[in-house]
Amino acid sequence: MSATDTLTTVSDLHAPGEVTAADQRAFVLRLAVIAVLAATGVWLTRRPGIVPVASGVLLLAVVYCHAVELQHQCLHRVAFRRTWMHRVVGVPLGLPLLVAYSHYRARHLQHHRYLGTDKDAEFFGFDATQPLTWSRFAKALFDYRRQADVLVSVARSVRGSWRYTQGTMSERSRRTIVVDYRVIAAFLGVMLALTALGAGHEVLVLWLLPFVVAVPIHFLIELPEHILCDSTTTEVLRNTRSITGSWFSTWLTNGNNLHIEHHLSMTVPLTRLRPRHRLVQRKAEVVDRSYFTFYRDLFRSMSTTRDVQCSTTT
Repeated sequence: MSATDTLTTVSDLHAPGEVTAADQRAFVLRLAVIAVLAATGVWLTRRPGIVPVASGVLLLAVVYCHAVELQHQCLHRVAFRRTWMHRVVGVPLGLPLLVAYSHYRARHLQHHRYLGTDKDAEFFGFDATQPLTWSRFAKALFDYRRQADVLVSVARSVRGSWRYTQGTMSERSRRTIVVDYRVIAAFLGVMLALTALGAGHEVLVLWLLPFVVAVPIHFLIELPEHILCDSTTTEVLRNTRSITGSWFSTWLTNGNNLHIEHHLSMTVPLTRLRPRHRLVQRKAEVVDRSYFTFYRDLFRSMSTTRDVQCSTTT
């Protein structure tokens, strides 16, 4: 009997998990893969001609998005067997897209706790009160306001005045977030120093341009998770979407395409959610075959009505 066959009731979907040695090896392998891909992207940007340079920039943008998905696994502490390793690895994974690991973790766990309520406040949230029209979609696709908010948080952290505004937080947790933002400050300082020393082209093609390209890619990755689901309920089988996906989309999202499964048991490493998917397909309200079918249906809805509610949080 397979693992899939043993899952027969909704309660099975809540079964917890723990990080095994095999899970840790699988995560380390994923880190090695993005290191190779990043090196390939760097190599392409150094080749003559606009096509290889553009390909390298795009590859680096994809790598930076995937790194945030790996960071997501770290913040749930389901990547390594030793807890302290998650922050050590998670902080640098977020640097290219200026994602502060500890702040992301605080907001994201709050999202898991309060999904379907007015207390839900996700780190990469979108306005759930406005209709998703073509113009709003385009505006959200290229919304760089979060980066402006990051710069404000960085400045306040450097001064020591940063405060958490989405609820209560211990002073120890606040200091941890401040440290993470100071790491981002150091990263930005290095980028500026390299530019001043004459390496502006390298900073442009290896970080800034991939960063600009990665923002809309990351939006497209995050958008399907809750949009057009029932945002009035706390029942995960109704307020969240899973996408069966291809091997590529499963890799790119680090298994987070199985978002219902993840919300029902966030202590299970994301790479071990697949056996639960068949049961989710039978029990959940919103399961799509692929990201293509999701966006095809979304665009059709946007073309026929101006009342498509945007209810998207990671």
